[in-house]
Amino acid sequence: MDQIVTSRNGETAAHAALKRLALIWSQQSGYSACAMEVSLPRCRYRVDVAAYRPAKSSSVATANASPTPVRLAPRTDIGTTAVFECKQCLVDLRRDNGCPTTTMRRLEKIHQRREVLERNLRVHYPALRIADSLFAEFDSHNFEAIDHRGYKQVVRQTRALQNRLFDCTKFEALVRYRCANLFFLVLPKELFREAEIPIGWGALIESNGVLELARKPTWHDVAPQHNLRVLERIARAGTRALNRQLDITFEDIGSASRKKESS
Repeated sequence: MDQIVTSRNGETAAHAALKRLALIWSQQSGYSACAMEVSLPRCRYRVDVAAYRPAKSSSVATANASPTPVRLAPRTDIGTTAVFECKQCLVDLRRDNGCPTTTMRRLEKIHQRREVLERNLRVHYPALRIADSLFAEFDSHNFEAIDHRGYKQVVRQTRALQNRLFDCTKFEALVRYRCANLFFLVLPKELFREAEIPIGWGALIESNGVLELARKPTWHDVAPQHNLRVLERIARAGTRALNRQLDITFEDIGSASRKKESS
C-alpha cells in the first residue's frame, strides 16, 4: 500500500494510506471537493474523509478505471455527499459498529439481573447498609465490600454495555442522522467480512494499492441545505489542512487582518 501520507497525532501509516486511497477513489468517481478529518453537521462525529460531487457531474462513475461503469447514486439538484471511514484492524471496525437497540435490550436484562442480586444481598448481608439517609429504606449499600463474584460480573457487563451504547455506535448514528447521501467503509482485503459491514454502508477494499467496490452503499435522501453545509465543512477542513501545510498560524491571520484595518 502507498505510504506517502505521513502519520500524525498517533495515526498509523496504514490508516493514513487508506485515507489517501479514499481521496483518490472519490475524485476518480467525480467527487471534486474532498477533505480529511471533517466534522459533520447533525452529529458530534468527525469522519476520515468527506466528499462532494456537484450536480452537473454524471451519476455514473468509473471506479479504478474499470471499463464497466459503476452507478453509485442518482443525481440531486444540489449535489451528492459521501462519507468514508477507514478501518485498518478488526477491533477498530467493531468498536464503531454497535447497534443501540440490541445493546439497550442487553443492558435492560443485565439491569434486571443486578436488581435481583442487590435485593437478595440486602437480605443476606444487612451489615452492608450505609446509614447515609434520614430514612432507612433510602440507605445505600456497599455491595463491593463482600467481593461477590456474580455481582462484580454484572457491574462489569453494565459498564461495558453503557460504554458501547454511548460511544460505539458511530456507523449507525451517521446513517440514522442522515449525515450524507452515501457511506463507505474502506478496509484492507483481509479485513473484509460481508456480515460485519453495517447496514446501508458500502465497502471499498484495498488490494494491491487500489480500492475496489466490494459492496454498493444504500442511497439516503437528505435536504439540499444539508449537503451545502457538508460542503462548507469540507471547505473548512481543506483550509485547515492547507494552513498546516504552509505553516500559517492564527497569529499570521490576525496580524494580516490588523494591518489591513490600519491601512
